[in-house]
Amino acid sequence: MTKLVNLTPHPLILVGEGGERVSIRPSGRVARVETLTTLVEILEVEGVRVPLLETSYGEVEGLPNPAEDTLYVVSSIVRAACPHRRDLVSPTRLVRDEAGRIVGARALTR
Repeated sequence: MTKLVNLTPHPLILVGEGGERVSIRPSGRVARVETLTTLVEILEVEGVRVPLLETSYGEVEGLPNPAEDTLYVVSSIVRAACPHRRDLVSPTRLVRDEAGRIVGARALTR
């Protein structure tokens, strides 16, 4: 059986094909990517001044080394920053409540 380690700061609710749910608690360790933001210019949109920023990503922090039979649940940004890591997964096929808030995921993506 594959072990899931949640490297996000919040519980992950997985929704099975039959509607059953399982909660994966945060591990206490959070994987993050350094974010670098630079002001490109100020746009004027219908009389409102809005900054146009350029974002780039730096080093990944908090990511453990690969472990046998283990998948690490991370944000899609962390996963994209580490394309060589086949052990990183992110929630997809999100489930939303009546107010549009995310309450679970029907799948994980690699």
